[in-house]
Amino acid sequence: MLWETFLLAQRTIRRNALRSTLTILGIVIGVAAVITMVTLGSGATAKVTSDISSLGTNTLHVRPGQGMRGPGGARTSADQFTIEDADAIASNVAGLAAVAPTATASSQAIHGSANWSTAVTGASNTFFQVQSWSIAQGRVFSAGELKAGKAVCLLGQTVWEELFGVVSPLGQTIRLGKISFKVIGTLQEKGQSSFGTDQDDIVVIPLRTLQRRIRGDTDVGTILVAVADGVATTSVQGHIENLMRERRGIRPDQDDDFHVRDMKELIDTLTGTTTVLTALLSAVAGVSLLVGGIGIMNIMLVSVTERTREIGTRLAIGALEREVLMQFLVESVVLSTFGGVIGIALGLCAAGLGSYFIGVPFVFKPGIVAASFLFSAAVGVVFGYVPARKAARLNPIEALRYE
Repeated sequence: MLWETFLLAQRTIRRNALRSTLTILGIVIGVAAVITMVTLGSGATAKVTSDISSLGTNTLHVRPGQGMRGPGGARTSADQFTIEDADAIASNVAGLAAVAPTATASSQAIHGSANWSTAVTGASNTFFQVQSWSIAQGRVFSAGELKAGKAVCLLGQTVWEELFGVVSPLGQTIRLGKISFKVIGTLQEKGQSSFGTDQDDIVVIPLRTLQRRIRGDTDVGTILVAVADGVATTSVQGHIENLMRERRGIRPDQDDDFHVRDMKELIDTLTGTTTVLTALLSAVAGVSLLVGGIGIMNIMLVSVTERTREIGTRLAIGALEREVLMQFLVESVVLSTFGGVIGIALGLCAAGLGSYFIGVPFVFKPGIVAASFLFSAAVGVVFGYVPARKAARLNPIEALRYE
């Protein structure tokens, strides 16, 4: 009985192919939009998490100044850190894997006729450990090079390609400003971050070299702290804050003139933001599912009116009300589920193209696909019930008289 009703519904839909196509358009758009938004949102969340994890998930960034205090907040100026501050953190705070004092400067990198404006980072070898950055070619700094501030460097992939093309830069010389540096290594490629910056556009030199020969000071701009596995970053953060307040002579009634940023908190904040935005956009896209349901109800009511004499004939020759009800309800569900299947296919294709063009991973969510299909079927049941009940309750005599 149910199979016969299904076949009858199919014949009716094919008989009015154009109207049926326009009817399910709202369902198709709604399902496709929801799947696209959720998939792209999941991909964006995965990329943000991956990019920040590449900086070290158990990492704390200690910087001078109070940072940004909410929207429109100002960054206060403060005395810079020194290498001794980093040494104090390494010596007095337990549960650390590595501490890396760093300083940065912008410079023009030159090799032969090629030149490239890049960021120069002064650091020790612990910088590569904290940043989870592997060496592609060559070696890291020797103890003598770090202590004496030798003019040696490691190149990021972008700088390597801009200055040397496909030729290996090992043993070659580049100029940063007016100073010649020997290339002793290259870094593994990291790619673009979620903040739009090229992580490979970097030249790393010994910290003392940057301080003495490029900047002419002893400042440390950021102290990177890698927390050991199994140690809570919040506990380490508190110890660092207490130590730095003591070293910088900050009284109990004064605010910190530095800030410690936990990268885990940054991950949670950014992923929370993308999740909320994804949910909001999906909810907006889901409204079109309701619009599609209303469209199905409207067309089914019109169909009932057009087929009044047919319904009257069926009822007059012995068809039961529940059979007429089932016939129109099945038609409505077939329309909505067919629209759901098309919407799922379009949504996955759109999400794949969107992921490719905006540079985020394609994250397939079986749950949202199943939920979209079930919801489209539910729309057919809910919005098809009223027209189906109207058809089932027609008076056979009045229906046969209908013109």
